[in-house]
Amino acid sequence: MDTPHGPEQTLADKLNRLFATCPRADGREYSNQQVASAVQDSGVVRTISPSYIWQLRTGAKDNPTYRHLRGLAEFFGVPVSYFFDDEVSDRVDARLAEIRAERRRVSELVSDDQARVMALRAGELSPEGRRQVMDLLDVVYRLERSERGTQEPGG
Repeated sequence: MDTPHGPEQTLADKLNRLFATCPRADGREYSNQQVASAVQDSGVVRTISPSYIWQLRTGAKDNPTYRHLRGLAEFFGVPVSYFFDDEVSDRVDARLAEIRAERRRVSELVSDDQARVMALRAGELSPEGRRQVMDLLDVVYRLERSERGTQEPGG
């Protein structure tokens, strides 16, 4: 059966998509270790290892127990049928995409508000204080550009 993601999705496809689209609070992807620990701590299964999750993610293993799938589903906040039914997977994936887009919009708004607060506070500083803040911003700006491998404008 074909789905919006192409031919029938494998367990590995679905699990990797959850890892990619359900990040930690800091926006980074969970590690296999973090997920294994959380699933085990939930009490749904007695044992699940990071290497087993890796095997599921790579397709080396593709027949987990229902309890393992239930633990993974609960961790990622999806119905366990996500792993069995491509129509459910497609609906959940579409909803996760909407949530990601909304998070990006909120993040952009927060960034804009933070910049406004910084500007307002800087306006209350003495000329010397503003110069120090600008020097500090310049250092941070150059550091971030060098980490990204981008060059200064005009340089």
